[in-house]
Amino acid sequence: MNKTAQPAQVDVHAVLESIDAPAILLSRQYEVLAGNRRYLDRFGRPDEGERCYRISHGYDRPCDQMGESCPLAGCLQTRSRERVLHVHNSPEGRAHVDVEMLPLPDADGELNHFIEILRPVHFASAQGSARRMVGRSPAFNRMVEMITLVAARDTTVLLQGESGTGKELAAAAIHGASARSAAAMITVECAGLTDTLFESELFGHVKGAFTGAIQNKPGLLAEADGGTLFLDEIGDVPLSMQVKLLRLLETGTYRAVGSTDLRRADFRLICATHKNLKTLIQTGEFREDLFHRINAFPITLPPLRERAGDVALLAESLLATLSPDAPQALTASAVALLNTLPFPGNIRELKNVLERAVIFAHDASIDASIIHRAVGDADTPAITAEGEDWPDLDTLEHRYLQRLLAHCDGDKTRAADIAGVSLRSLYRKLASRPDTAHR
Repeated sequence: MNKTAQPAQVDVHAVLESIDAPAILLSRQYEVLAGNRRYLDRFGRPDEGERCYRISHGYDRPCDQMGESCPLAGCLQTRSRERVLHVHNSPEGRAHVDVEMLPLPDADGELNHFIEILRPVHFASAQGSARRMVGRSPAFNRMVEMITLVAARDTTVLLQGESGTGKELAAAAIHGASARSAAAMITVECAGLTDTLFESELFGHVKGAFTGAIQNKPGLLAEADGGTLFLDEIGDVPLSMQVKLLRLLETGTYRAVGSTDLRRADFRLICATHKNLKTLIQTGEFREDLFHRINAFPITLPPLRERAGDVALLAESLLATLSPDAPQALTASAVALLNTLPFPGNIRELKNVLERAVIFAHDASIDASIIHRAVGDADTPAITAEGEDWPDLDTLEHRYLQRLLAHCDGDKTRAADIAGVSLRSLYRKLASRPDTAHR
């Protein structure tokens, strides 16, 4: 690496070594000029004149010319630090990285050098994983970026999304990446709880507070002390209890049922719902003041139909947990078919389909016919019977792209985003089918 083209006004090597994550010094031309020990130990020493985009992505040009956000280009525009989430090459394969770029102005105020800090995102995996959130589609990456941004703060988070999109996993990721991770994350399932049960479960009760209260019982709020309280399906909290929840959030204090003692609560709040809370406000089923309390940092979890590029990764991860002793694998035709399905039940539905497929499979291979049987839905794309001609993968992909473009009203940029491919790749795939190329 070139050690002569560094800004003279600071000891760059000392600055790099003071950073508690892999970090490199870049030139305005994207050359890697130096790296700290953490970077060199993990990624090795780059060749002379090596560009960051080639190392991280294998690209032959900067990220912003390949359809991704480029933090260095952002720094040149804003003259301030930039932060983005990328999927980088790593010794273990593709991995999510929280990238922070710091501009280093020289004595004349020119921006010719930059420090790039690379923090691995441990709660997400860009490869198959049974323990982490899995995906690398643009929609998934945006969600991971939002989680990464808010996790280190104590800000209240509202997770919104359809049923089965993984809201509890997202809550666990936020807690695990927070300063409260050493304490517990306590989940309160709000759905189906009556006023009395909700209050007793959350705040606890004292002996004699109601019939059957034969002893003092601390509530889940006490168990969450110092940690995170996760209110799942907060849209189902009884209206009469919402005022008490609001008071808790405003004052940080509460009383156990039947007690006059005021107790102080120390917790980080994460809420989740699949309901439209603004609609519930209009119908008088949810308090507007409570909504504004819990909506400090909303994160929308994308449905599976907007994460088409993630289906194979998710399926691989789910199969590893469904059949750990006898690994199962999907054929290319099975993956192609899964990519055409709408999955209204999202990841939960995908898991159910795969669990049935594991049962139906006669060996370690799961093909499209088994997936079709596992789905058992007349609305799924037709699969030919035994002995008939099977559609090739290009045909299955063509059907998928037709449905996707129709769903996006012909918006190719949005379609490429949902499919998890670059716009250039989408045009190339469409060009191979003249009947769709110019729709």
